[in-house]
Amino acid sequence: MVVTRSQNNGAAVPQSEGKSGDTTLSKGERKTLTVVFISLVIDLLSFTVILPLLPSLLDYYGSKEDSLYEGLKQSVSSFRELVGAPDTPRWNSVLFGGLIGSLFSLLQFIASPVIGAASDVYGRKPLLILTMSGVAVSYGIWAVSQNFGLFVLARVVGGIFKGNISLSTAVVTDALPQHKRGKGMAVIGIAFSVGFVFGPLIGAVFSRWARAQQGEFYVFPALFALALAVIDVIYVAVVFKETLPEHRRANSISSGWQNTSYLINPVSLFRFSSVANLNKKDISSVQKIGLVYFLYLFFYSGLEFTLTFLTHNRLDYDSMQQGKMFFFIGSLMAIVQGGYVRRVPPGKEAKLAGIGILLLIPSFILMAFAHSALILYLGLTLFSFASATVVPSLTTMVSAFGGNDQKGTVMGIFRALGALARALGPMFASTVYWSFGSHICYIIGGVMLIVPYLILKAKPSGKSQ
Repeated sequence: MVVTRSQNNGAAVPQSEGKSGDTTLSKGERKTLTVVFISLVIDLLSFTVILPLLPSLLDYYGSKEDSLYEGLKQSVSSFRELVGAPDTPRWNSVLFGGLIGSLFSLLQFIASPVIGAASDVYGRKPLLILTMSGVAVSYGIWAVSQNFGLFVLARVVGGIFKGNISLSTAVVTDALPQHKRGKGMAVIGIAFSVGFVFGPLIGAVFSRWARAQQGEFYVFPALFALALAVIDVIYVAVVFKETLPEHRRANSISSGWQNTSYLINPVSLFRFSSVANLNKKDISSVQKIGLVYFLYLFFYSGLEFTLTFLTHNRLDYDSMQQGKMFFFIGSLMAIVQGGYVRRVPPGKEAKLAGIGILLLIPSFILMAFAHSALILYLGLTLFSFASATVVPSLTTMVSAFGGNDQKGTVMGIFRALGALARALGPMFASTVYWSFGSHICYIIGGVMLIVPYLILKAKPSGKSQ
């Protein structure tokens, strides 16, 4: 076992008193959620600024005859030829950006479980400050990345240290009892929506400004992201109060390399092998939630990635129209999470997740045959509801498992499975999209979502049901 036990067994232990049906947050709980929300919004604003700038950044590094860039470009060209994607600057940039995004997700897949397990031993606050400082360093490297190698290094450092999301979910499990965690996960979801709505808009402003600039245009947006990251570190260091006291922490992170490998071995991660002292029923439940999460995000992230292809090819959308489309998705997600998800009664998370997955099926079918903005946005409405409900619900469910000194490990593994899905999903969907066409791609993606739905429905009645 990777994490040795302290005083409690594998059962989830409520962190505050009160009736299990009372979901009213105490003053201390509200304060903790507020700190988590503000920190995540700041972090996600800085993280998403780069997204609209990627095409301009790739053009910049491509003009410098960089050997690493040329090597990766050749790999992307080989993939493009394999799947039959057209040889145009626009799609080359999208595929290149997808490659960099997959690299980032793969690094998160490796790092998230280790960071989560370390937080069970050393506390949430030290690991939050460490990971956020690492992200700040990545923005600093980006600001001086005069060659593509430094830019890739910046993304590698950012991927390794991007652990504050799983740590934030662990903080919510520390601070709230199980029957209130749905509200906490909804707050995290709202922070995501806000960050992914306004961050790219800020990046789009920088992108338009960059078109009129010569030379190292990326310095100002990189410094902007760095400034936000530094503010976030200072904010957490000053305002955040530790939610995992020493007497509830694990004694050690590992007992040798063989045990530590549970945190990076994909098979062990799907089995949640590093989570100790769960009974057979509970370990079966947490494994199935993790599998549902992976399969859902595998198909979801793949088709989300190909939306750029679909809307441009089918409806001739330019970057601005696509920006408005994602603004619509993010805004609707924030409304659903703030007005509905956070009010879902405890114990109904599995039902809500199932509804979200089912609604995603007709959403993708509509997109498959969307030849007008009306049909597309009808599909996007269902897509937004699923985006707002499934992940927060599954996260609330999995947070019920593991003792107090293993919440970081559980949430880190859970987050890692999502990162792996986001690394593999876009590659799979792009292959199907360009090889068989958009109709087949979206129909297959929609129909295949029946698999995680059926697994979810067959899940034993674990703690959160």
